[in-house]
Amino acid sequence: MAACGLSLETALMYSGHKAAAQGPKAQLAPGPPPRGSTASPVAAPGAQYFRDDSRPVILFDGVCNLCNGGVNFILDWDKQAVFRLAALQSKPGRELLRRAGRSPDDLSSIVLVENDKTYIKSEAILRIGQRLNMPFALLAGLAFLVPKPAADVMYEQARWP
Repeated sequence: MAACGLSLETALMYSGHKAAAQGPKAQLAPGPPPRGSTASPVAAPGAQYFRDDSRPVILFDGVCNLCNGGVNFILDWDKQAVFRLAALQSKPGRELLRRAGRSPDDLSSIVLVENDKTYIKSEAILRIGQRLNMPFALLAGLAFLVPKPAADVMYEQARWP
C-alpha cells in the first residue's frame, strides 16, 4: 500500500471509493469507554476496529506483489465499500492477528477478520469473492463446492509459485 501513497494505518480505512474520501469511519486508537458504559477499558486486541465500523477487514502481506495485485483488484470491484484493508505488518494488522488467535508475525495467509469470526487461505478468498460485485459472488459460491483441503492446496500453489 505504501506504493499507493498511503501509510499502512491509513490503508486500514481505505476502501477505494468516494465514501473513503470523507474520512475513516473507525478509530485507529482505542479510546475510553463511553460514559455510563460498564465496558472494561482493557478490550481484546483489535476490538477498537469494530467499535464504530462493522465492515470486515482484509489483512494482506504488504510486501507481496501478488497480494498487492489482489488488493488493487478488491479496490476496483468493491463498489459498495464492503471491506477495509490493512497490511499484516501494520499495527492494526498485528492487533487483528492477535484478536484472531494468530501470531502477530504470521504472514502466511490472507486473513479476513469479521467482528466475531476470522477466515484464512481459500476460505478468506471465497468469502471476499462472495461480497464483491457479480460475477465474482457467483463464482465464489460455486468454488465453495471444492473441498476446503483441496481449495487450500490451490491457494498455496497460487501464493508460492
